[in-house]
Amino acid sequence: METVGGRRKLITISVPVYNEEENIASLMTRLKAFAEVEPTYDFEFLFTDNASEDRTYERLAEEARVDPRVRVIRFARNFGYQRSILTNFLMARGDAAVQVDADLQDPPEMITQFIRHWEQGYRVVYGIRRRRDEPWLMESCRKLYYRLIHSISDVNLPKDAGDFRLIDRTIIEHLRTIQDKNPYIRGLIAALGNRQIGIEYDRAPRTAGTSKFNFLRLVRLAIDGIVSQSTAPLHYITLFGFALCALSAVVSVGYLIYWVANWSTIAPGFTTLVLLQLVTIGLNAAFLGLLGEYLARVTENVRGHPFVVIERIIDKGVESMSEKVFEAGETRA
Repeated sequence: METVGGRRKLITISVPVYNEEENIASLMTRLKAFAEVEPTYDFEFLFTDNASEDRTYERLAEEARVDPRVRVIRFARNFGYQRSILTNFLMARGDAAVQVDADLQDPPEMITQFIRHWEQGYRVVYGIRRRRDEPWLMESCRKLYYRLIHSISDVNLPKDAGDFRLIDRTIIEHLRTIQDKNPYIRGLIAALGNRQIGIEYDRAPRTAGTSKFNFLRLVRLAIDGIVSQSTAPLHYITLFGFALCALSAVVSVGYLIYWVANWSTIAPGFTTLVLLQLVTIGLNAAFLGLLGEYLARVTENVRGHPFVVIERIIDKGVESMSEKVFEAGETRA
């Protein structure tokens, strides 16, 4: 029997949800079946509901009334997927926590392998998406993004790994010190440098409901990942700026010499000027936008808005109103 301090080890299954009412029943069936094949551990099923607009919260409340292992934390509004994940981890009571999406694309049965590697001393065990059920172009874009962020990141960020992972209690306590209002959980965990291992798997298709990540939200997440993980883009901008200035100086001198030698025959060059202006304006806009992303993160972290606001909590089948402002760094519930 796996014990710590004379008790069985507790594993928190962390599930961030938003408009997943169609998946709750099948998810709980799979989670309970998994827990039955691991009788040497205790489990809690912790849900953070990001202010769902359907009956997700009601479905979870029904589950909590019949199973005291189910805990539900409902936010006052949608605070974003990454904040939902981090709040879930920080509210977990387990010796380890495993983040699983409600759509069952990441198989709960695989948690058994996570636990075995955790018992071998790995602080982080993550799933590597070998194959996804999505169009070739989208999958290729994801792989390209993972390799891009890996190449510019200041830490060893795993390739093709999402948020499906197990983290040890020590990792959770380290995450408690994070004050970033725009966390990128994968990067934060990788930055801690603990012993970790990846396990390959094929991601299953969604069986019910629709994905909450449209193209724009995926782009937003990608930008957050890049900005969170590295300041390399700022250095690249600086280098590019110096290179562009040097090139402009050389071209200007060459053009001036050419103008002096052929001033009477030179065409107006209107098209060239327009093209140069367009390119310059486009580059300036792109670089200012990137600088704005970094500035926006600084602004978000200093203006004092709450990390999340918890509206309701269900614990051991008892529902209570909260209206609690939860900040990263608070002690666990």
